[in-house]
Amino acid sequence: MRKTEKEKIIEDLKSDFLRNRKYSLAKDVYTSTDYDNFKSLAMTIRDRLIERWILTQQRYHDENSKRVYYLSLEFLPGRFLSNNMINLDILEECKSAVSEIGLNLEDLCEQEVDPGLGNGGLGRLAACFLDSMATLGIPATGYGIRYDYGIFKQKIEKGFQVEVPEEWLRLGNPWEFEMPEVTLKIRLYGKTIKRTDKNGKLCVDWVDTSDILAMPYDTPIAGYRNGVVNNLRLWSARSTEEFDLDYFHDGDYIKACEDKIVTENISRVLYPSDNVYKGLELRLKQEYFFTSASIQDIIRRFKMHNNDFSAFPEKTAIHLNDTHPAVAIIELMRILLDEEELDWDMAWGITTGTFAYTNHTILPEALEAWPVSLFGKLLPRHLELIYEINMRFLKDVAKHFPHDQDRLKRMSLIEEGPNKKLRMSHLCIVGSHSVNGVSKLHTELLKTTLFKDFYEFCPEKFNSKTNGITQRRWLKKANSSLAQLITTKIGDEWTGDLTQLKKLIPLSSDRLFKKKWSQIKRDNKIKFAEYVKNGTGVIIDPDSIFDVQVKRVHEYKRQVLFAFYLIARYLRIKHNPKKNVVPRTAIFAGKAAPGYARAKLIIKFINNIADVINKDPEINDKLKVVFLENYSVSMAERIFPASDLSEQISTAGKEASGTGNMKFMLNGALTIGTWDGANIEIAEEVGLDNIFIFGLKADKIAQIKATGYNPHEYVKKNPLLNESLSLIKEDFFSQFEPGIFKPLCDSLIWHDEYMIFADFEDYVATQDKVSKAYRDQEKWTERSIMNTANSGRFSSDRTVAEYAEDIWGVDHNGKK
Repeated sequence: MRKTEKEKIIEDLKSDFLRNRKYSLAKDVYTSTDYDNFKSLAMTIRDRLIERWILTQQRYHDENSKRVYYLSLEFLPGRFLSNNMINLDILEECKSAVSEIGLNLEDLCEQEVDPGLGNGGLGRLAACFLDSMATLGIPATGYGIRYDYGIFKQKIEKGFQVEVPEEWLRLGNPWEFEMPEVTLKIRLYGKTIKRTDKNGKLCVDWVDTSDILAMPYDTPIAGYRNGVVNNLRLWSARSTEEFDLDYFHDGDYIKACEDKIVTENISRVLYPSDNVYKGLELRLKQEYFFTSASIQDIIRRFKMHNNDFSAFPEKTAIHLNDTHPAVAIIELMRILLDEEELDWDMAWGITTGTFAYTNHTILPEALEAWPVSLFGKLLPRHLELIYEINMRFLKDVAKHFPHDQDRLKRMSLIEEGPNKKLRMSHLCIVGSHSVNGVSKLHTELLKTTLFKDFYEFCPEKFNSKTNGITQRRWLKKANSSLAQLITTKIGDEWTGDLTQLKKLIPLSSDRLFKKKWSQIKRDNKIKFAEYVKNGTGVIIDPDSIFDVQVKRVHEYKRQVLFAFYLIARYLRIKHNPKKNVVPRTAIFAGKAAPGYARAKLIIKFINNIADVINKDPEINDKLKVVFLENYSVSMAERIFPASDLSEQISTAGKEASGTGNMKFMLNGALTIGTWDGANIEIAEEVGLDNIFIFGLKADKIAQIKATGYNPHEYVKKNPLLNESLSLIKEDFFSQFEPGIFKPLCDSLIWHDEYMIFADFEDYVATQDKVSKAYRDQEKWTERSIMNTANSGRFSSDRTVAEYAEDIWGVDHNGKK
């Protein structure tokens, strides 16, 4: 009997799995560990990626396609195995193949370690974009750093965040390929010498440099069901000298290896602390290291098929994901001027025609500004070029705005003062042809506040591109039961076109469909409750509202507001213990930057509150609080499908966009949020009946601050807030650590920079509306369906298509 195509695929997968286990790992059924079996399957899937990868890259070369290069200091891809099986459309065949071998696919997938290549939304957005670029058939490469230890592995000990190395590479990485033949030299320090060549042209040589090597590791990125496989190239630092034999023979064994150790620190850890000079220097080295390697690599690839640099912008689009890669602008200028010997105007025209910049924050402290002294010491030639760019730019500004010295100071690339600084966001704007925000509100705030001067000078550069997420990972993979239900009702076109989910709208009133939807949500909550119990020992009720805030811990994201609400809810229950309340489980997760003391204190604050509430017998199951340690993509894939309520409560005007809000929405959670970032666009899509909006808007906050904000007044007017604050001040949540939360209280009472007290009353009132709404489970399920049905706008496929058409000028899926 002839085998079906599916049976043949299963047989091939089994054969390749056993071959990889035996010949690549030297293991058999008796000696292989669970991780060995995961690795054997990963290699089996990788083999199929390689075939498509080679064909894709060869086609790009043959067609001399315009390439997109996405430079990001972070990528947060999550586990690759399931995602690759989905994108190759062989998930079911893999399940059957490993089952016939006697293994369980879910167990194998759990063996994979999350790559430690990012921290928060910036890195996850970059990963979603890579997925969408491949799915849309855009010739693209992601460039970043192959961190040995990521940012850190978070442990919670006695309520405190403790950072330990994240050894994600300890057992190897089956998805990457080392490419030593493409290793590039990166220069640092040294000095510049001016000379005149035989034609009388002024030339500059950068000499006496300290050199390091950048070795690339390539990871294939598969498109969805289209045979396209793009590339993520990550650079790892290597010393030019592995070993100094003279020191070794003299008995100084540590000194013999010192150069190697110091050099390779560059790619050890994401975001080394910049609170000390050495850390600041290391961060700048990191940024130049990966941008220099990437620019050299881009030029090398361009020159394989082109010999006229005037065509560079027609063949190359380089995108800067925030300000971290900004020095790439100067590196391209340096190479064009000093190595390719182009004249200034041509080099600058090529540079500005090639680069585009996405801004991700309006927080001034988050915009990079390097001390000129440090920058000049590390990159002397680049500083000279920055001064020249600045002089020419300010001359141009002065022509448009004569006699406006204040404007020139504000727009200069150099921040004057006792310690001069380089404004890297200004460099990004000046050196790019496109500057975009990541939501409508964020872009308007860029144009009217942070970059107002630049918008008035070059309005044509500014545009908005609302962020998005990939539905393949965040629904099809993360919530397979819901994805299957949706597909049985409307087909599977939504996996490539998320707007197809609109077809669910009529089903929101279908009783049987609602029942199935509700059951899937409850099943997800039961699974997640078991996960929480195993991880923390806390038992949570699947029938309670799962009220979730998972994201990087920062004051503007206002985890403290959520915590104050929990204290208020606790007090209400204590005051009236017999009252029938809707049970609620508050779930937190997220990391604080190692040098951010206030954010780390907030984590301790939440954990102390949780400890008191969870141990109070009078509260019982009416309220539980959990903080899950070491938040990751894999954890997020468990959380979003189980969530009822999504906390998006940043101070209005502070969150650029947010993408967690979109993942919650896609999985049918309702949002409680401020009029901020992409919350506004979510409200526009889903309707105000299906979202809970509260709090002051950005313009009202600016008005209150301008006239003088007094947090005391809000405390005096609200007895519940006053009592909550008193409990904290009286060490009710820190009986064995008196005074530990005094800095937090003082900051709120005297400053309250992020308007927590001003929004508290409305937030509590809106949470009461949530509880009331949740009592009507049938109506809540309708709202849940409406959230998923209206999430089509928030696919990263849509976002990337807009980038391709409006900024990069490249085809996608045959369209331009």
